[in-house]
Amino acid sequence: MTARIVSIGTALPDTRVTQSTLRDLFAAQPGFDRKAQRLVGAAFDAAAIDTRHVVLPQLAGAADDGLPVRDGDTLLMPPTGARNDEYRRTAPGLFAAASRAAIEGSGYDTDAVTHVVTVSCTGMFAPGPDYHLVRDLGLSPTVERYHLGFIGCAAAIPALRLAERIVGNDADAVVLVACTELCSLHWQTSSHPDQIVAASVFADGAGAAIVASGDPSREGLDLDGFATHVTDDGEKDMAWTVGDSGFEMTLTPEVPRIIGREISAIAADVLGDLSDIDAWAVHPGGRSILDRVESALELDAAALAPSREVLRGHGNMSSATLLFILRDLLADAALGEGDRIAAMAFGPGLTVEAAKITVRRATA
Repeated sequence: MTARIVSIGTALPDTRVTQSTLRDLFAAQPGFDRKAQRLVGAAFDAAAIDTRHVVLPQLAGAADDGLPVRDGDTLLMPPTGARNDEYRRTAPGLFAAASRAAIEGSGYDTDAVTHVVTVSCTGMFAPGPDYHLVRDLGLSPTVERYHLGFIGCAAAIPALRLAERIVGNDADAVVLVACTELCSLHWQTSSHPDQIVAASVFADGAGAAIVASGDPSREGLDLDGFATHVTDDGEKDMAWTVGDSGFEMTLTPEVPRIIGREISAIAADVLGDLSDIDAWAVHPGGRSILDRVESALELDAAALAPSREVLRGHGNMSSATLLFILRDLLADAALGEGDRIAAMAFGPGLTVEAAKITVRRATA
């Protein structure tokens, strides 16, 4: 039984902040010398991001009674527990908002949902987001729940793969996949290049999808196949660890270079003949990653436009980002019945996750 994404919903925090505002704030930190300030300016300006959404209004200069992260122009470094408390406070609402949008667009009622798969790497608590979705959405108390944590930017694809496996084993299953990431909670006020790069791209957002068996009356995206590839190096170049002052992201300049060096062989192995691909959904870990993928695969400049547009308007929302791109492709009238989409995302390891997807338009 073919599993199909029949709808995708997204949600964003209320606070929208320009890239230039965040750049100027980060560059103004005490102890940043001229070299660090130049690096901040270069990284933020080269990110190809115009705006980002964050759950911390203080980053945009607004008053807020939540997690204290700013004193004037000085960014504070709250302990990990306080950051995680803010995640517990704000993440469930975004999970629910994206999930409601996905369910409303699917044609299914909430009582049709049989499985919930939640994804996040920016906070943790129990009972967790999967439990809260059952309560917040009024789902059946017998819904099966799974949570994928700490997989990073690539996690939406494993979540969709799990949903595909569930539907393939049970044609009556209706799976809610929900990804929410609050990356802004873990900003590090460090002049280390890795932390500057991380601060220049990461943002907050949520995406959700309903996956069910293919029905000719429903448009959607058929999940045709998946693949995972671990590169020979990169284990230390993209990492995500728990520190005393938040989760610490390592994202070195080697990541785009590793992807650029290895992506051609990986893509051919996991996706097959690339000339058969009609559209691309590549996770925009950063502009340089998209540039390397485009160059290595010899793609037309327009091929990664959906990825670049999501990056421009929202930044890198970690696992949720790919669902924003797939949402836009599903809504793209230029893609017709049977068109093929290649989805790719990159996570710690360095791991490449890929999916082969077919566009389905309603026949009646």
